[in-house]
Amino acid sequence: MTTPDITLSTTDYDRLDALLSSLSADSVGYDTLSQELERASVVTPEQLPANVISMNSTVRFRLASGKVSTLTLVYPKDLPHSANNISVLAPVGCALLGLKTGDSINWPLPGGDMSTITVEEVVYQPEREGAYHR
Repeated sequence: MTTPDITLSTTDYDRLDALLSSLSADSVGYDTLSQELERASVVTPEQLPANVISMNSTVRFRLASGKVSTLTLVYPKDLPHSANNISVLAPVGCALLGLKTGDSINWPLPGGDMSTITVEEVVYQPEREGAYHR
């Protein structure tokens, strides 16, 4: 399986870059998020396709096990606000960042097992709703 391209808005890129700058290099999720930022195509928030997972997007995805989850991708500071949030620093959260509906990616889960993660639907995306600077 080839790794799908990812797209980020300039707003998300800048905020995630600032997040990385605030963390030590040995922090959980630092390396994977750093690698994702390096490979991302970056566009203005207004140019972000409506089917791409941006920060604060709610996404329905399926793991290789068949388990389907619907979660909102958030910054670590927003994690405690809802049981349906997933941090961008978590393995699955980082894997979802910048993917689009229909994309699949092989990604390590907590504990080291590999799984295929498939995006079924971007239920909510702030940019699609005109929230460019949330």
